[in-house]
Amino acid sequence: MTSPSPQKTLGLQTDKGLILIQSFCTPEQIEGLQFRVPSGQEGPYRPVVTRRERLIHTSSQKDVNVTLAFRRDGEIVGLGILEYPGPEDRWIKVGDRVMMEVSIIEVRRPWRKCGLARHILHLILDHPDIESRICYMVGYSWTWDLDAHGGTAMDYRNTLIDLFSREGFKIFQTNESNVMLRPENLFMARVGNAVSRDTVDRFKLVRFNLL
Repeated sequence: MTSPSPQKTLGLQTDKGLILIQSFCTPEQIEGLQFRVPSGQEGPYRPVVTRRERLIHTSSQKDVNVTLAFRRDGEIVGLGILEYPGPEDRWIKVGDRVMMEVSIIEVRRPWRKCGLARHILHLILDHPDIESRICYMVGYSWTWDLDAHGGTAMDYRNTLIDLFSREGFKIFQTNESNVMLRPENLFMARVGNAVSRDTVDRFKLVRFNLL
């Protein structure tokens, strides 16, 4: 018997028209979508993901949730990815397929202030294995679009904290070198209800590179 697909689609009416937000996008579905070439409106900021090929490759991996926000004409205006850390990442040491990273959550400039980010994040985390995983995010200030945000790096940090806290994430301390480079950098995680005590203890040790 085939398990039901975890994919969900949300229609969000904005002042710029209807946006569809779809979780667990398949490679075939992504083939039918496209990015619009960034204009000068983006300024010096460059989106993290600009090629469908990256999304297609990622979406083909087991358990990964690629969630996309797109217009009816197929233009991708926002995206989020929940995936396992890479083989060289310290978080692998916590356990096999235990840690999952919200590696990207991004909304294109013209579509911000429409409430897309919180819906994208919610669908990213609407994962069948969410309670047996430790989900985490790492915020590096040098990747943030501060010009468009209109505030300081600490303001942006607080915005991220508010966004992720709504989904049960908490700030955790770590000695990960890139996080420690600047005071506004951020590490947050959500520990699922079914994660064992031993795994939580390992997570603490790995945060400080003690394993």
